[in-house]
Amino acid sequence: MGSAKAKNSNSAARKARIEEMQRAERARERRARILTIGASVVVVAGLVVGGVFVVKSQSDKDDSASDSKTSGHFVTGKDGVKTWKGTLGRTHVAKTVKYPTEPPVGGNHNQVWMNCNGDVYTKALNNMNAVHSLEHGAVWVTYTSKASKADVDALAAKVKKTPYTLMSPDDKQPDPIMLTAWGKQRTVTSATDPNVDKFFAEFVQGKQTPEPGAACTNGLSQ
Repeated sequence: MGSAKAKNSNSAARKARIEEMQRAERARERRARILTIGASVVVVAGLVVGGVFVVKSQSDKDDSASDSKTSGHFVTGKDGVKTWKGTLGRTHVAKTVKYPTEPPVGGNHNQVWMNCNGDVYTKALNNMNAVHSLEHGAVWVTYTSKASKADVDALAAKVKKTPYTLMSPDDKQPDPIMLTAWGKQRTVTSATDPNVDKFFAEFVQGKQTPEPGAACTNGLSQ
């Protein structure tokens, strides 16, 4: 009984923390929109006064940044969770990034994240967008055609009720069902594998998150 109460208490506290981070993120987004509008007015005024010119520096930066490579390797813990030991780039790039793992656990990525507010996708995702979601503290559930429909349905139900998660098929990955967070990954045997709940509890907005509280909405969706 005591264990159940403690678990419920921890779950409630985690939910409250996520809701507070989401409220803070919405406030940041409102401030950002105001600043963006103000900056746009200034830019337009400058163009009118000084003439139109082409700025190539940002695109050049994106092109060169995409050459920055992730380096390192996995180390598997006693709990079965693989942790990336090495460097994971965090630069926003325009070119396609080739990641050393499938699904990727981090690295340079697109500037737009996949919506990860309990979003379940039926088609494979662009890894570059999904990695941005990981940077925001999301757990990414992926599966191949070898996963049973019952497991896929059960995992989808769990994801839909869990903020900062997303789910999609990935037939390029080595195992039928895999769970991924920034710098963390593991395989699970089924939707009822107790390691699913353990992974969610530790890594949804976990300590590994590079940008805790960043948005999982207003991004990209299928």
